[in-house]
Amino acid sequence: MVTKVVEVKTLKVGKFVMIDGEPCKVVGIQKAKTGKHGSAKARVEAIGILDNQKHSLVKPVDQKIDIPIIERKTAQVLAFIGKNVQLMDLENYTTFELPKPKSGEIKGTLVEGGEVDYIKALNKCKILRAR
Repeated sequence: MVTKVVEVKTLKVGKFVMIDGEPCKVVGIQKAKTGKHGSAKARVEAIGILDNQKHSLVKPVDQKIDIPIIERKTAQVLAFIGKNVQLMDLENYTTFELPKPKSGEIKGTLVEGGEVDYIKALNKCKILRAR
């Protein structure tokens, strides 16, 4: 299971939410009051954690929504292979490849033998920073 279900009214700024099938970090929430024949609505503004795109969502506050389960892990850089970086997870020692991030996307510099922090959400990974 890579997601769990909660109500929209429980969302807070800084938490994660699934919008358009993409895991996103909530940057703003606006809640409207109930109308004469309707229910209260919430407008959620979020930034995709894997694609850095802006996403928005408007739903009733009592409706259910998916929340991604995000894992933060550490890996060691084994090699640079073309436009990819080969990494080894430091918990279970599995090796995998990720696209090499652009220089402005991560903090620090990638070097062979160095360690990186990465996130895993919905079986997709992204390098966050080099140690």
